[in-house]
Amino acid sequence: MKLIYYIILRITLALTLILTVWAVFFYVTMIDEVNDEVDDSLEDYSETIIIRALAGEELPSENNGSNNQYYLTEVSKEYAENHDDIQYRDSMVYIVEKGETEPARILTTIFKNDEGRYYELTVSTPSIEKDDLRDAIQVWVIFLYLALLLCIITISVWVFYRNMRPLYILLHWMDSYQTGKKNEPLKNNTRITEFRKLNDAATRYTGRMEQIFEQQKQFIGNASHEIQTPLAICRNRLEMLMEDDSLSENQLEELMKTHQTLEYITKLNKSLLLLTKIDNGQFTDTKSLDLNMLLKQYLEDYREVYDYRNIEVKVIEQDTFHVTMNESLAVALLTNLLKNAFVHNIDKGHIRIIITQNGITFRNTGVGYSLDKEHIFERFYQGNKKEGSTGLGLAIADSICRLQHLNIGYYFEQGEHCFEISLPQRTQSTRKEE
Repeated sequence: MKLIYYIILRITLALTLILTVWAVFFYVTMIDEVNDEVDDSLEDYSETIIIRALAGEELPSENNGSNNQYYLTEVSKEYAENHDDIQYRDSMVYIVEKGETEPARILTTIFKNDEGRYYELTVSTPSIEKDDLRDAIQVWVIFLYLALLLCIITISVWVFYRNMRPLYILLHWMDSYQTGKKNEPLKNNTRITEFRKLNDAATRYTGRMEQIFEQQKQFIGNASHEIQTPLAICRNRLEMLMEDDSLSENQLEELMKTHQTLEYITKLNKSLLLLTKIDNGQFTDTKSLDLNMLLKQYLEDYREVYDYRNIEVKVIEQDTFHVTMNESLAVALLTNLLKNAFVHNIDKGHIRIIITQNGITFRNTGVGYSLDKEHIFERFYQGNKKEGSTGLGLAIADSICRLQHLNIGYYFEQGEHCFEISLPQRTQSTRKEE
């Protein structure tokens, strides 16, 4: 998961918790304030009635046209002592003017006049307007809650992108950097100390990497020259020695075994050097190649060898497979798969090569069971190793495909061993759209 998504997720969770607490607190506070205002109004109304009652003045009408109502009744001393002087409650009352029952806020007060008589005053006011106000407050609280949450997250993301822009520039530069090629210098001006240190560290690292890369190239070149030359000399001397007529049959046989061993060492050395070059990314030059044409060109070199074992070879061209890669690696990839299909085949077997727009599949006869697809592309895998095989052909093919961003896979189908080279799924989708 990207850093920005982690930040958005955590900010969202934190803000949701904080704003939820704030929204609940704000809503409760506002409702409490509304109730206080209603209660104050009831207290003023109740106080007016009590003052008039104690002063012996005329009391207002029990229904004054404002939907406020009161009831004044005389109660006993025992009743007054067993009830609170002031009580608030929400209940249903009958509105005479409307002729219906509605919810109301009720205040009950018990007082005593100068004659020592106790009275209970009940004052009520409809709470419809209060409920409407409460609903409005609830809607606005939810609206403000969502608006604040969205605004804060948006601002946080914008601030993050603005502040982290040097990091994204550096990541883009590192993604596009290719060792051994001419790369653009890093242009990432920033006043942030940590990012400047990171830029300097990345520049130093790529500089050291280029230096190590050049040293490896030089070592590989020297190793190739220094090792191949003595091997070639040894082979030539053995061949000259084998032409000596004075050698016995046993001596000639031993020399032939030694010559075969040198041949194997030579091929192994070449394969290992090629793998090292591939792993070091030394094949940087790429161009668009027609693998149909390249395959048929090198297939001709193997025709006689295939005919020797009566192996039938058939190329099925359903389309043209174009790929952008290094030509030397493309040749190595195709020839290694052609050799593999021959070496691990059976006499009077067959090889079918199917070419499509998005890949090439090599299908060949061989042992009648599936190979270990988990290890078949490992170096020196000893599954069904044939005499003279270095065990590196498929490892080389796998390394080439990984370097050139191709897919290679193995499966066993209809008695055939299938090795398929294909483009990445994203590239295939792009080709379909075109």
